[in-house]
Amino acid sequence: MITATQIRGARAMIGMSIEELAAASGLPVETVTALENGEFAGEPHALFDVRSTLEAHGIIFLSSGNQDEGGPGIRLRARTVSDDGIRPENLNAANDD
Repeated sequence: MITATQIRGARAMIGMSIEELAAASGLPVETVTALENGEFAGEPHALFDVRSTLEAHGIIFLSSGNQDEGGPGIRLRARTVSDDGIRPENLNAANDD
């Protein structure tokens, strides 16, 4: 199970607001806020929905290691070649968003 700290950290790592995470996961803002405060009682699917949403945005949840390796954590998924975006020499008015 992921922790409230992992949820807060993951959201911060990808620059997502509570409102954006709620909308992306299909949950009320109050539910996401409760999960970030460690209040896991409630809708049983809420924690799964939040985790799935954050994983879809590139978060990897790490389980707790032994005492020498630290506790639970998060990291970003490694970028693939196709994630490099537009190279400077390919910028033009057609792809200027």
